[in-house]
Amino acid sequence: MSRTPPPFWRAALPALVCLALTGCSSAAVDASSAAPHGTNGSAGAPDPLHSSEDTGAGTPGKPGKQESAASPTHVSIPSIGVASALMRLGLNADGTVEVPPADKGMTVGWYTGGAAPGERGAAVLIGHNDTRFGKAVFHDLKKIDKGADIAIRNDRGAEIHFRVTGTETVSKKAFPTEKVYGSADGRVLRLITCDGAFDAQGHPVDNLIVYATRS
Repeated sequence: MSRTPPPFWRAALPALVCLALTGCSSAAVDASSAAPHGTNGSAGAPDPLHSSEDTGAGTPGKPGKQESAASPTHVSIPSIGVASALMRLGLNADGTVEVPPADKGMTVGWYTGGAAPGERGAAVLIGHNDTRFGKAVFHDLKKIDKGADIAIRNDRGAEIHFRVTGTETVSKKAFPTEKVYGSADGRVLRLITCDGAFDAQGHPVDNLIVYATRS
């Protein structure tokens, strides 16, 4: 589903890279350097018949989550029919961001190296467009409109709302890591998945990024 910022990642963090994902990650590495993600959520060769499982989201920078922050547990986007529990995503051994495993294609992941949704900074959610098992949770993310509501519930019982401010389709080879994973003065949210045509190996060449701010 999505891709990689600073190399979707490898040089900027302590071995931290971006995720592509079906939710991809970001941060100071070349988006093209992000390794394909296998169906188990780790870097590896994706199934060429279901290449959208590779969500290269870029390589992030230093983790920004504060340990005292509440953890998100559920996300819903009523306008496109998304309702999903949130699983935690970290980094693979090669510094790239993890993505949900293929058999969890209908589950969105939260990148724990960024901010918790609702806290100051950029919170990043990653999800698959589709997997070898079929349509996945962010399959219709491209249909989201500016102004759409995104609601995130946390483990303290609070529900936080974000409003979509825009979307962007980017080449996985030029993932805007700093823009997605970099520091932010406000309380913002980014959603990442795969998008676009397929390359000769059957991998999606683009990432779709949705930008939102706290309502």
